Amino acid sequence: MPEGRTGACGRYINDKGTLTERYPDTYLVVCPISAETMPVMHFHPGAKFLQISTTGCNFNCSGCVASVVAKEIGTDSKALKRLTPQQVIGKALDEECIGIVFLMNDPLASFHTFLAVARTAKAQGLLVGCSSNGYFTQDSADALSPYLDFINVGIKGLSDADYKCCGAPGYAPVLRNIRDFHEAGIHVEAACMHKKGEDDVVMAIAATIADIADDIPLQIMRFIPVDDADIGSEPSVRESEQIQRMASKRLKYVYLFNAPGTDCINTYCPECGQLIVERDFYGPMGSKLRRSLLSADERHCPQCGYALEIKGAIATGRYDENDFEGGYPFTRALEIIEGTLAAIGVKDQGSIARCWEHSLQENGLQKLHGSIQGFERYADSIRRFGALTGKESEAARLISYMDERVQAIGTQAARIETRPRVYYAMSTPLFALEYERLENGLVELAGGASINKALATTGRPGMKVTPDALNALDPEVIFISAFMQAPLEDFYADCDELGIRVEAVRNKRIYNHPIPCIDFGSPRWILGLMHIAQCLHPDRFSFDIEAEAKVFYREFYGLEFRLEDVNRSFAKPSKRWRILESG
Repeated sequence: MPEGRTGACGRYINDKGTLTERYPDTYLVVCPISAETMPVMHFHPGAKFLQISTTGCNFNCSGCVASVVAKEIGTDSKALKRLTPQQVIGKALDEECIGIVFLMNDPLASFHTFLAVARTAKAQGLLVGCSSNGYFTQDSADALSPYLDFINVGIKGLSDADYKCCGAPGYAPVLRNIRDFHEAGIHVEAACMHKKGEDDVVMAIAATIADIADDIPLQIMRFIPVDDADIGSEPSVRESEQIQRMASKRLKYVYLFNAPGTDCINTYCPECGQLIVERDFYGPMGSKLRRSLLSADERHCPQCGYALEIKGAIATGRYDENDFEGGYPFTRALEIIEGTLAAIGVKDQGSIARCWEHSLQENGLQKLHGSIQGFERYADSIRRFGALTGKESEAARLISYMDERVQAIGTQAARIETRPRVYYAMSTPLFALEYERLENGLVELAGGASINKALATTGRPGMKVTPDALNALDPEVIFISAFMQAPLEDFYADCDELGIRVEAVRNKRIYNHPIPCIDFGSPRWILGLMHIAQCLHPDRFSFDIEAEAKVFYREFYGLEFRLEDVNRSFAKPSKRWRILESG
């Protein structure tokens, strides 16, 4: 890096031969988080840490789930907060956290900031950890190691080509650092993506980790295609469960994320198979501890006595993050704002950033979470974003379009005397969406009776229920979330294997939405409402959803609708959508 110049990530400058951080002590997120939400699975399970996140990344990966943080928030954003290391530690102590964790963007984007916080934290008896791509130089790894208690290393692959796609020369430093951290006594967990057709990549990673230590937990992240990623790269839950089972033959502890309702997120004894810790899906890249068979300090299987490789006390209480706080749901919030702006013609970075900054003030994310659960409050948000960006007329036009269809469907549905019992699931039959979510509101607006209310689920975005509970409520219709879908044949097979004998199964009334992400997260949910209405009451409603999508895309995005270009992003209506650098 020449004198006075910055590197590829833009976060460092060569200042008279010294690599200097350009934006030290500047944070986007400082909030509590539970261990499994980070996620780490075998280090102080259930414990409460303080999450710190800055912006930027030393990598540039396609389909990044944290793209809005890593790539899109400016370094001069008013949403950023300056805090000294001692102020960060003070916040952790005030929140009764047992440690500090840097995650969401990579600590290598703010290495000196993280190192200063780590030193201060250790001096005051706090634990220190991070999630990272692991691309430390030997010097930076050596500098951090004395202060690091745990790390989750994301592995992009086992070829130089995999890393060149992210802007790095090769993969060797990552494996070196995993081995060195492990040998230094630091608790290490590894993570990798599972993309459709890339089972061999996951298995090679599992074998490589096993050669270092077969008790290193491996987190398999079922790929969620967002940003510019192709929807065809997304494996089904069943496909990812199969690779999890295969990898479990090489490693003692393998976990599957982004698979709501799966048992593959639980900890089982490697010796006898006894269930040890039960968890739930808790948003993208996250999980939540539900039940442990171990006491706080017990580390042996209650059935066979096997010594389980879990470090630290298991929390006896439970910490639940606030709406959109803790881990990757924060990025979903920013995506929801960006997706709303896209539909009123805003695609320049400056205008998007102003709306993010506005929403990050004075409990703005909690207000946003409430506003997106129903049309009237959501319309207020659209108006507010329109006013902030000078797009008042475009906002009014979007609201008018949505209101016309909401009123038409609501008026017809109000005349329906007998409403079918409807269950809303995500990915698998037993993961029930929380009743207060928009999806269940769409069901009731369209003339259905949501049974999710009777299930009394909590969680983010819901929780796993039992077959008995679902059978007792006997839904006549089941909808599968358009954010995390499942092939219908897989869903029916799951129902059969689980003993789910409800009317919706018997009468083949289980529905996927025809377009990804049209029931939550962006104004496109109006298309989901139409689909729900015609599925529930085909005698009253008839919509050509693809034709409606073509109109919506042309009117509000200025795009031709192409189904193959739509992925799981709330922010971007198409994988070809690009944000402009300036307004």
